Parts: sequence; C-alpha cells; structure tokens
Amino acid sequence: MPVTEETYRRVALEDPEGHWELHNGRLREKPAMCYAHNFTMTYLGGQLIAQLDPKEFQVRINAGHLQRTGETCYIPDIIAFPTALADRLRDRPDALETYEVALPFVSEVWSLSTGGYDVDKKLPEYMKRGDLEIWRLHPFERTLTAWRRQPDGTYSESVYRGGLVQPVALPGVAIDLDALFV
Repeated sequence: MPVTEETYRRVALEDPEGHWELHNGRLREKPAMCYAHNFTMTYLGGQLIAQLDPKEFQVRINAGHLQRTGETCYIPDIIAFPTALADRLRDRPDALETYEVALPFVSEVWSLSTGGYDVDKKLPEYMKRGDLEIWRLHPFERTLTAWRRQPDGTYSESVYRGGLVQPVALPGVAIDLDALFV
C-alpha cells in the first residue's frame, strides 16, 4: 500500500535504526550489509571527512535522505554537501535530514542484497535530481564507476580500477582506490 510523504517521514524519525527509504510511495528498509560493503563505505566517508573543511562541506555515511519527489526518498551510502544546506535543519529535532537540491557528491557501494536495486532504481533518481558526481564502488570487482554531470545535463561515465581519483565536485580531495580496495 502506498504511503504519503508525511507518513514516511514519521516512520523514518520514529524508527531511526530501521534506515527507511521510500520508493514509488512504498516503504523499503535498507538491509544489513557485509564486511566489504561496510569497510568501503566507512573508509570512503572517513577519507572525505579528513579532506574536506567542515565549515564548507559535511559528510554523511548511511545517513541523510535524498528526495526528488514526494514518492521517492533514499539514503545513499555516502553524501557530501555544502554545510550551508544543513543550517535549516540544525535546530530541528522534529525534521528528517532530507535534501531536495542537487548535491556535489553521492556514492553507493555495491552489495549482494542491493546491487541491482541501486543501479536500476537509485542511481537514475540521483541523475534526475541533478547530483553533480555519483559514484558506485564495487568492493569485489575492485572498481569505481563515476558519473559526472556535464553542462548539458547528461552524465559522462568513467571506470577506475586503482590509483588516486579526484572527485571533480570536491576540489582538493583525492581518494586512493588501492587503499580502499584492500
């Protein structure tokens, strides 16, 4: 049964351990993940936190919601966004941390339970939102696929298998894939 955006926000706030998402008006709980997924997600998030000035950018790891419509709201594995976007939420214990505007950086990490769902459902929504840089890390194939928004609104796609990768939307940041994929 489809739920309203209001119901979704209430469920997500009342059950924060559930990691609830909304897809086409239906509640969906993010499942637990394997070690490789969690390590990759945590390592990348930690690298972003260490390299970004918190006065300018905030990072969330498996927290923060991206919304494009009232029927769709996802929790990416990692997001980085301008600190100013959090100002409206900072003193609101009753507000679900949700971002409707395009963000500079969004990343998903492949897992057996969500790999197809992420590619088929979530990544296209991030592109429709206009997020500037979208990463999909695959810890078992040891690959990073990066989609970068172009001036005409399309996305270029690049695949990396190692070395340093610099997110174009996060100046001064470099991620060492060889350390990430241990």
